[in-house]
Amino acid sequence: MFLRKPLFMAISILVSSVVAQAAWADTLVIHAGELLVSAKQAPLKQQSLVIRDGKIIDRQAGFINPDQVSDNAQLIDLSKRFVMAGLMDMHVHLQGELGPNNDKEMVNQSAADTLVKSAHFAKKTLYAGFTTVRDLGSRAEQIYALRDGIARGWIEGPTIIAAGTSVAVTGGHGDVDGIAPDLMRLYTAETVCDGPYDCRRATRHAIKYGADVIKITSTGGVLSDTDTGTGQQMADDEIKEVVETAHALGRKVASHAHAATGINAALRAGVDSIEHGSYADKESIKLFKKSGAYLVPTLMAGDTVVQMAKTTDFMSDAIRAKAIRVGSDMIENFQRSYKAGVKIAYGTDSGVSKHGNNAREAQLMHDAGMSAQDILISATIHGADLIGKSTSLGTLEAGKIADIIAMDASPLADINQLLDINFVMKSGKVVKQK
Repeated sequence: MFLRKPLFMAISILVSSVVAQAAWADTLVIHAGELLVSAKQAPLKQQSLVIRDGKIIDRQAGFINPDQVSDNAQLIDLSKRFVMAGLMDMHVHLQGELGPNNDKEMVNQSAADTLVKSAHFAKKTLYAGFTTVRDLGSRAEQIYALRDGIARGWIEGPTIIAAGTSVAVTGGHGDVDGIAPDLMRLYTAETVCDGPYDCRRATRHAIKYGADVIKITSTGGVLSDTDTGTGQQMADDEIKEVVETAHALGRKVASHAHAATGINAALRAGVDSIEHGSYADKESIKLFKKSGAYLVPTLMAGDTVVQMAKTTDFMSDAIRAKAIRVGSDMIENFQRSYKAGVKIAYGTDSGVSKHGNNAREAQLMHDAGMSAQDILISATIHGADLIGKSTSLGTLEAGKIADIIAMDASPLADINQLLDINFVMKSGKVVKQK
């Protein structure tokens, strides 16, 4: 049987495209003017990286001739730029951005609309130099589809470690609020739970349907449209059950937590990271250091909600009061934790702030007293460790995935350089070059 001509032509074009891409991707050589192999080490001058099949296979001093590597090796000239591993944001929400139309969008936009919008935000995030993110709270089916579509190469975006909907208690932060009762029933996630055994069920449910990580909300939150505060809301036995269940099924647990009681309960239960950590106390710091859990500070979220509370009128009175109080306190608590030696992983809570502006967090961390080197460590090495991918991400060593970014000058000398990433490579493919 012969193929019809249009179908044959389509197949020929597809095959030609694949062959062309394979030839281009066979071997790449990057000339780096300054190369930060690891954020824990000093950068090196005039280095060459050799990339094949999406991975770094070699690094050599000096600018090597691509012909020495392979007949069809292609040169990427970054000889006047600072080159380092792709950045990682450990706390994003890709399906939206905080603003006055959020309630309207919830009702008017379909699941398909949500997916398309999140693909747009994912691309903006990638182009900002963030090649890996943890999405800690999105409609599950859509965020898993986005994650998988990016992994398959269908869509441009960062590698996504996705939680889906939060494991949260009824009426607490992470449950739906601020809308009509009928809509609350419609939008309540199946991961909302009450009591330890129901929270065990919710955790298993999340993992069954695709969660890479479990997100819990051990305290109230700023953006819950309710006056229930920011104190502990998930009981100790519920937190413990979630953590034990998740770990038994090979998943880490991230806990949204503002008040010290909720932070400490989560740390005692064995969570892997605390998100925000706004009111960590002396006991919190001891528990952080004892357990090895990470703090993901999200200073950008605090800065954003304070500005919105003061300059816009779409927030309810309950949200506005919490935004000004908590957002204003986050910096001091971050400073105390950092000085005490708590492990920090970079995270912005983007979705509260605009996607694509993720590097603003680095400015806020630096203004709060964190060194440029420690910021880069938090956004590369610590991020990779938190998601269990240190063997493949976080540095530019041979054998690791070629997630690479470049900028005009060193962010070690000027952290603001992170705001203008002009080269992005994701898994060996150039997605942005200026």
